[in-house]
Amino acid sequence: MPPKRRTKVVKVRSVDMSEVERIVLWRHPITTLKHFFLELISIFINYGRKLIDHFIITLLVAIAVATFYFLSITEGPHEAYVLFLKKQTFWWAYWVGLGILSSIGLGTGLHTFLLYLGPFIAQVTLAAYECDSVDFPAPPYPDEIVCPTSATSDEISIWTIVNKVRWEAVMWGAGTALGELPPYFMARTSRLSGTQSENEQEIQQLLEPSAEDMQSFVFRIKRLLYILIQKIGFFGILVCASIPNPLFDLAGITCGHFLVPFWTFFGATLIGKSVIKVHIQEFFTIFLFSEHHVEAFVQSLRHIPYVGTSLQVPFREWLVKQKQQLHRPVGSGVHQETSLLSMIFSLFVGAMILFFVVSIINSLAQRRYRAQLVDQEQEKVK
Repeated sequence: MPPKRRTKVVKVRSVDMSEVERIVLWRHPITTLKHFFLELISIFINYGRKLIDHFIITLLVAIAVATFYFLSITEGPHEAYVLFLKKQTFWWAYWVGLGILSSIGLGTGLHTFLLYLGPFIAQVTLAAYECDSVDFPAPPYPDEIVCPTSATSDEISIWTIVNKVRWEAVMWGAGTALGELPPYFMARTSRLSGTQSENEQEIQQLLEPSAEDMQSFVFRIKRLLYILIQKIGFFGILVCASIPNPLFDLAGITCGHFLVPFWTFFGATLIGKSVIKVHIQEFFTIFLFSEHHVEAFVQSLRHIPYVGTSLQVPFREWLVKQKQQLHRPVGSGVHQETSLLSMIFSLFVGAMILFFVVSIINSLAQRRYRAQLVDQEQEKVK
């Protein structure tokens, strides 16, 4: 590329990013929503074309879904098996979907471990110690947890609870691995097409860091991850995926930019996130919510100056009510009472979901607006 043309491209990109960052709901709501819906329509059209391009696979999937639906509405000896398969499929798909939401969106993901998987593991842990068993009646488990009516009891250990919630955690971890694919494919497509994007800027910055960049702790962590992936390959990706790592998007961008084979990237990511990392998170959550740790936490609240007793009382009442509900008869329903803790958690979940939706709207709108500006500048260059 001639030097003059390279200078022009860099200038266009800098102007582009300064204008794009102003396209947010709280500054330009009408413009942001317009570009969001245009980008959404474009995404649906692109995926529609991909379905047409893979017509045979689409047809086979449609036939399989139609067959499964026909079997589910037809009475016969197969009905119980179809119902079980349907329930398990939807249950696992629910956790895979939550995992995708947790990592998709280039840093704007909905942190579904804190909102869904973590509380589910904590609930099973508390119930296991209270019921002295993990053989919860199903139904209502996993929708609701009730202690078994039999007098037999199990020896409750961390491994017992891990085995009880393993598949939910693995499915969630697999979803987080799937959610890491968009950065990989975006960077790979950009490299193969020869176009430049903001991801290319980040890679170039890591290759040639300035003195100012090296003063940033976050940048040094990014550069360490980049070197780890470049030097070790599969095992470097595996290490990055196996620990709680908010900067893992960089791994996908790096692998896509340097054309790392798909199965090398996705295989390491899948093993790291759905096998290693989720078990680390499981052990930590179960350890934290084991019976003696929860009791010690509630007891320690009273030592907080001025507000200790006020905090301890609602926690103690909430814990007692949760244990009482575990011993209700199966099918009796749950007596719902609005408590301060449940209201705070509901508001927290609502705020997180709202933030996620706003982030996705802004992200898609900015992507559309940026593409529009690039097209306009390219027309001027011509």
